[in-house]
Amino acid sequence: MILRAATTAATLLATASLAAQAQARPMTPEDVAKLESVGTIAVSPDGSRVAYTTASLPDVTEGEDNGSTSLRLSMAYGPNNAREFLPDDISASSIAFSPDGRMVSFVWADEDEDRAVWGIPVDGGAQRKLAAVDGADVRAYAWAPDGSRIWLLAGAEEDTAREKEAKAGFNAIVYEEEARLNRLFAANVGGEVDADPRAVTIPGYVSAFRVAPNGRTAVVDSAPTPQIDDAYTSKRAHVLDLTNGRVLRVIETPGKLGDIEVSPDGRQLSMIAGVDMNDPADTTLHLVDLASGQYRALNAGAPEAAVDAAWLADGRLAAVIHKGAESALRMYNADGSVAEEHEGGDLLLSSLETGGGTIAVEASSARHPTELFVWSNGAFQRWTTHNPWLSEIDFGNQRTMTFTARDGQQVEGVLIEPVGGVPRGGAPLILDVHGGPEAHESDGWNTSYSGPGQVAAGQGYAVFLPNYRGSTGYGTAFSKQHTGNYTDPEFTDLVDAKRALVEAGIADADRVGVTGGSYGGYATAWSSTALSDEFAAGVMFVGISNQISKFGTTDIPYEMYNVHSGKWPWDDWQGMLEVSPIYHVDKANTPLLILHGEEDTRVSPSQSYELYRSMKVRKPDVPVRLVLYPGEGHGNQKAAARYDYNLRMMRWFDTYLKTGDRDAEMPSPRPTLEIAEDEG
Repeated sequence: MILRAATTAATLLATASLAAQAQARPMTPEDVAKLESVGTIAVSPDGSRVAYTTASLPDVTEGEDNGSTSLRLSMAYGPNNAREFLPDDISASSIAFSPDGRMVSFVWADEDEDRAVWGIPVDGGAQRKLAAVDGADVRAYAWAPDGSRIWLLAGAEEDTAREKEAKAGFNAIVYEEEARLNRLFAANVGGEVDADPRAVTIPGYVSAFRVAPNGRTAVVDSAPTPQIDDAYTSKRAHVLDLTNGRVLRVIETPGKLGDIEVSPDGRQLSMIAGVDMNDPADTTLHLVDLASGQYRALNAGAPEAAVDAAWLADGRLAAVIHKGAESALRMYNADGSVAEEHEGGDLLLSSLETGGGTIAVEASSARHPTELFVWSNGAFQRWTTHNPWLSEIDFGNQRTMTFTARDGQQVEGVLIEPVGGVPRGGAPLILDVHGGPEAHESDGWNTSYSGPGQVAAGQGYAVFLPNYRGSTGYGTAFSKQHTGNYTDPEFTDLVDAKRALVEAGIADADRVGVTGGSYGGYATAWSSTALSDEFAAGVMFVGISNQISKFGTTDIPYEMYNVHSGKWPWDDWQGMLEVSPIYHVDKANTPLLILHGEEDTRVSPSQSYELYRSMKVRKPDVPVRLVLYPGEGHGNQKAAARYDYNLRMMRWFDTYLKTGDRDAEMPSPRPTLEIAEDEG
């Protein structure tokens, strides 16, 4: 059965006033700065209501103070029937319903206090603190099935001796030693906050946990240390006896570990995980027998990716499945057989939650960021509408497109055409390359601070988001084509995408640029050096320039070996150097803007310094600029840094790509900011 959401979307769009349609305008960086989306969702036990958070950044273009994402809690009762539940100054994360459905709980830090679990009655009343751990932030929590306790995963105990030393100036950092492990507590829920919650022994570095329906056992995600490499290579699911902290069994999966859920009868787990240590991503859905620890894959080898799953009260399992750039809602019976499947149609489903037979999903489309939908009467019914001003925007047409690479491989991507259509002779084209590469682009909302999307379309660009070799969503065999094959075929796919778009009359061959972050930044650096003849401009973000020094400065060396390089640098020094953009700077003729967070531990800022310095010395006539963002890591989190990024990216492409003039004078170091006066 195939169901499409086009009717629902069309009905909602039709509510836009004729006046707004008549005054349609292109999207701007200032619009991107004020976008809102649904953050996380929770369904009440009886399925009658859905709690959700709305994620937004301070609108620095309107004079609001710079900051990171805040989450406002709301309650939805049906389509376009929702109300905010907390004051604007409370940013609520990790939302859940109490087992009796009478309260919504959330994590929040009040003023100078540590993060604790709070709750607010669904039928009215003020929020109150439910559970806390003295001197530590609560990082995750779960209700006991009977509602009598809350299990708290909290940070490490305060080290007063170490803090005293630091205050005296002895603040040296011992790299990757002195690990600070999380702790688990059981807090009674009643009138007063339990001042002395009971500690429970847990194994290693626990990052997540779920309490089984019997209330006596839990399934915890644990790795040997907090290091990100251990999270990728060594994290396993442990079945824990909550009464004494004894590990009953370990689910010995071989690869990356993703979403885990406990079945209503407590006999099974659903587990999204990698199929082996060399699987680039956790995209295969498994069922696990909780008593024995035995597991089996449900969709191994299928050209798809399992994204999220949740059990229904009747014992079925609902899962969001991505098939290339599209998505579907799939229902499994308790024995793992497929019961039914429903295509997302014009919607891109991204996650789901269940309660009382209700299936709530988060989904976006080509014309709106993530919203709340509920599967009802054979259709995805939209319950929320944020960003109503998007009805004013003149959108470029978006669709999927498949091309044939030089070796015959079919490669898919998402194409956004210029607003008003493609001009004769083709449009300037931006290849927006995703990172990972164990990720994929989908036919949903594709505009962000680092993704040119509809902002570029409104300025006459075409944008193509390729799911090049190494991408997920097409099966493990497709994603593994990347392993041990830096730059080829993954980056030759980018050239083949360009040529296919030129042949189709969409792109102007002389005006094609590249942008991307992390591995997409590596793609941009490679395209701007080794493949410089093909590309007229590049905007590189937190990207790789030297595969040898990258190994020595990253926090994921084993991840690089297992799913990327397939060898160590010392196995082939010369080969590793030759797949590094700095080795090909002599070919560089592409104006390149390099952006990086100063606190990045995944890809050290030194990677950007190396490429910048090599280009400045070896190719002094080629425009290159390095911009660093203080306080930012592997991706910008603050509103001002995101807005600044978007402005710089579009201005660089306007200067070199739209004009096709590689010799144009560099834009001024500081973009013109649209910032309103702060009335406060």
